[in-house]
Amino acid sequence: MPVSTRRQFLTQSAIAGGALLCSRPRCLYAANRSPTLRFPSQPRERIAIASYPFRNFIVGEENKSPHPIELKDFAAHVVEKFNINKIEPWTGHFPSPDPKYLNDFRAALEQAKAAVINIAVDGEHSPYALDRSEREQAIAFSKRWIDAAAAIGALSVRTNLPAAKDAKADLNRTIESLKRVVEYAEVKNVVVNLENDNPVSEDPFFLNQVIERVNSPWLHALPDFGNTLLSSADPERAYKGVDAMFGHAYCISHVKDGETDEKGKSVKVDLARTFGFAKAHGYKGYFSMEFDRPGDPYSGTKDLIEKTIRYLS
Repeated sequence: MPVSTRRQFLTQSAIAGGALLCSRPRCLYAANRSPTLRFPSQPRERIAIASYPFRNFIVGEENKSPHPIELKDFAAHVVEKFNINKIEPWTGHFPSPDPKYLNDFRAALEQAKAAVINIAVDGEHSPYALDRSEREQAIAFSKRWIDAAAAIGALSVRTNLPAAKDAKADLNRTIESLKRVVEYAEVKNVVVNLENDNPVSEDPFFLNQVIERVNSPWLHALPDFGNTLLSSADPERAYKGVDAMFGHAYCISHVKDGETDEKGKSVKVDLARTFGFAKAHGYKGYFSMEFDRPGDPYSGTKDLIEKTIRYLS
């Protein structure tokens, strides 16, 4: 999702101290070793639906619908509308990350026979700020949402790397912070993903350096088909960046066939080429539909599903 349209979910993000009340089955992972997720091979089963494109229809600050959907009901809604049983909720749609709400959320998931493959986590604190207290807040924020992911049975989180007010993107400080986040995530059996999004600190080549230097099987790339293409003046470099990210991808990527920013700039994604990157790198994970152009997200998402199935078949 473009950083310019994000709404930071902050004041409601403090999770009460102590262990969360429920945790997902541990059978998918071997404790203290590499994650060993088992991915489906059928094209439709590899598809998830992101909540972000539906922000006008889900309860929250960006809702514009007279009858908005509660996030906990989003999975059932997706099953009904798209015949897809996997979702990727955005933190901006969680009314609360406290244990009671997360238990209710998980119960609704089970009722819908659905699953969360990733939580898209957006915070405002930079993991590479010069100010140590700022970095500590960034680390704590990621840890809270790792706890939330474990509570609802999510396979992974996407943690963002916001720009710092007091420093340029710094590789060493980013690595130092991410190591602590990933060590915590391993204990919770949650994979951490980094997405190519803002061009300052989430450039695909910068993220690949972070992933390689952290060197943990619990830290991976989340290749977004369109973000870098939209923000870059060099389309070829953008495609090379996405290609490189698929070399570090494990469980999730974001599918877009195009993207438009708030100033009206639009790009069209070469889907054949981008799905080709995934195939060339042997990527077996999920593809989350993140329609991000003007128009109806329901018809746009349906079209993305059909295209994705075609390219995966």
